[in-house]
Order: sequence, then structure tokens, then C-alpha cells
Amino acid sequence: MNIDEKALSGKIPEHIAVILDGNRRWAKQKNLPVQAGHREGALRVTDLVRNCGDLGVKYLSVYAFSTENWRREKKEIDYLMNLLVEFVFKELENLHKNDVKITMMGNMEDLPSKTRKEVERAIELTKNNKTLHLNIALSYGSRNEIVNAVKNIIKDYENNKIDIEEINEESFKKYLFTNDMPDPDLLIRTSGELRLSNFLLYQLAYT
Repeated sequence: MNIDEKALSGKIPEHIAVILDGNRRWAKQKNLPVQAGHREGALRVTDLVRNCGDLGVKYLSVYAFSTENWRREKKEIDYLMNLLVEFVFKELENLHKNDVKITMMGNMEDLPSKTRKEVERAIELTKNNKTLHLNIALSYGSRNEIVNAVKNIIKDYENNKIDIEEINEESFKKYLFTNDMPDPDLLIRTSGELRLSNFLLYQLAYT
């Protein structure tokens, strides 16, 4: 039995979370520009989405760009944002045809106008699709997500929309970006490193 057969013989995860990492190191090892690493990473995302759909995975959350990534050089950031626009432009029709629903979690207002418009177009076009839910984390940080969730709970309490007794682990989840999906049951970091990097800290508690 080869590795693919072993994987298929086990339980298929319902929700896979992936930290996209190691593109720059991959490029450096091959004496290629950083941009080549990011482009190769984008191609792997396309493969990942297709494979998840084929396997019957219902939810796929990918950590594409963190709030900390804004500290990188402007040239690299601009390339990543343009690469995302290119990815959506090239792949959206095929994703829609394969019944993939696209959502985004993170600070949408941080994105450049062109990037934001493409993401919004993808979300709107695929909003009723059901086979695979592709959740893209852009300008995302889990600590920020948790802080904002607490702020929104306080607002709802002050506006008499929620009682103190109603606040528990399940009700807290409703204030997170992932409120309409189960917690991940598998986490993959593509570089192989063993750290979470501020990704889905609450949701990954038992992953």
C-alpha cells in the first residue's frame, strides 16, 4: 500500500487548515528570486484545492497573508497582492464550476483596492456553492480576531442582545470569522515548522 492509498483508507478530515509557509526559503535554496517561490506556492494552492475537492474535504482554510506580513518590503507585498489578483482571475471560473465557495477572513479594508475588488467578486460569485468551502486568511491575525470578538460581545451585552449567562465557548465561536464552519481537525504547515504563527489560535485548540 503506497502513501496515497494509506491516506485514502483513513478518515477524511472535514476541515483542513494550512499555513502557507516556506516560499522564500524554497526560492533561496534553488537560487531563485523570492517571487518565484511565491508563484510556486500559488500553484500548490491550486493543487491543494483540487485535491481537497476530490477527497471530499468540506472546509479548507489557508493562511495566505498575515497582519505581520505588512512589515515586509513594499516590492514583495505588491507582488503578493498582484499574485492574488492573478490567482482569482485565472482560477475563479474553474472554482465556481467545481462548486467551491470562497470566503475571506481578516481585515478586508487593509487590502489594496484592486485586490479587495477581486476578492469581493469571488465571494459574491461563489456564495451559494456547497461542495468545498475555501476560506482565505488575508491580513489576518488570530489575536486580533479574538480581541474583536470580545469587543463585539461587550457591545451586544451593552445593547441587551446577550446575557452574561449566555456567554460560553459555543456562543463565543459565533463572533469569530469561522462561525459557520467546524474547528479544523488537521493542520498543515507547508514548511514543516512546528508553530502556529498567530493562526486560528482559538479554533485549533484540539486539532
